[in-house]
Amino acid sequence: MDHMDSLSLLSGYMDLEPSGDLSNHLDQKQIKAISYTDAHLPNGRQISLLKTMITSVCEKNCNYCAFHSNRNYRRTTLTAEEMAKTFITLHRSGVVKGLFLSSGIAGGGIRSQDRLIDCADMLRNRYKYNGYLHLKLLPGCEKSQVESVMQLADRVSINLEAPNAYYLKLLAPEKDFHEELIQPLQWVNHIRSYYPSNQYWNKKPPSLVTQFVVGAVQDSDIDVLTTTAQLHSKYKISRAYFSTFTPLPDTPFENHPPVSRSRKYRLYQASYLIRDFGFNITDLFFNKKGNLDTGIDPKIYWANSHLRYTPIEINTAQKEELLRIPGIGLKGVQLILKHRRLIRFQSIQDLYKIGIKSAKPLPYILLNGKRPIYQQKLF
Repeated sequence: MDHMDSLSLLSGYMDLEPSGDLSNHLDQKQIKAISYTDAHLPNGRQISLLKTMITSVCEKNCNYCAFHSNRNYRRTTLTAEEMAKTFITLHRSGVVKGLFLSSGIAGGGIRSQDRLIDCADMLRNRYKYNGYLHLKLLPGCEKSQVESVMQLADRVSINLEAPNAYYLKLLAPEKDFHEELIQPLQWVNHIRSYYPSNQYWNKKPPSLVTQFVVGAVQDSDIDVLTTTAQLHSKYKISRAYFSTFTPLPDTPFENHPPVSRSRKYRLYQASYLIRDFGFNITDLFFNKKGNLDTGIDPKIYWANSHLRYTPIEINTAQKEELLRIPGIGLKGVQLILKHRRLIRFQSIQDLYKIGIKSAKPLPYILLNGKRPIYQQKLF
């Protein structure tokens, strides 16, 4: 098996669909088997991103995971040098612009993390790669390794998988929630606070993200979102990702029911309300099981309870109040604050003219003291 064949297997494990322009300088059959995606970077730019692993061998045996040692499938491994050389070939040929690099745990977290660092170091220093690089922090890594990763990457991440130690023990019995997962988050936050900016490859610290596996062990949305809110506040994560559980054959959880994608969608909406719109956990509605209503946007649910009979006056409301209105996002609030220094909003048309064309805000606002006229059936 050559390196490109190995990469096609390793990237395929990341559950992405092939896309983008293909180079004429490489074997087309091999390239089409490599999974990559169009990804949105923190700065809003979109690039073709290869999301892959150095090895699909893993000794952690998480109950839900595709890499559980009991699964009967073909595993493969590339050395750090093989991965670096293969990626740079794809990059220079125009197939991909960025790299998300992870790994199974083989030979312990320290040894596995070293392979990721070696690969990243080759890309940055031997091959002079200056593009986007997202590196995983692996369970069991050391603080010095976290420092090395942060000097090389644009983004770093470690997957908490579960919202607390109790649920992690059910999901991934061989991982330690605090020592292996929370502690690296603490290290990242500490390093960002004292490292001078010139120590990072692009003169600024990498962003930090995490991911949860939702619903495999009856964890609730309130559990996940409470931890997410704490991570934003305490460790300054950029965002949390939510992966709804899907059972895989030959794993201990193969007979567990799958979790609907609508639950993931509502979790993202709620997490953005907490991160960007000033909402707290207590502002959100959860059912008796501690889950969000999958049938309604959580922002609209809140507004129906709080703004239906006490609508917000667009012309005088504070920024924090405007952010609570459904259909008005961060950009919309900025537009309102900018234009109302010059005009007084009196009609729906005035909102349309500045770029706010959604009908969602209409039941919850006043325009110059009056409720706007709208068709109830739109909502």
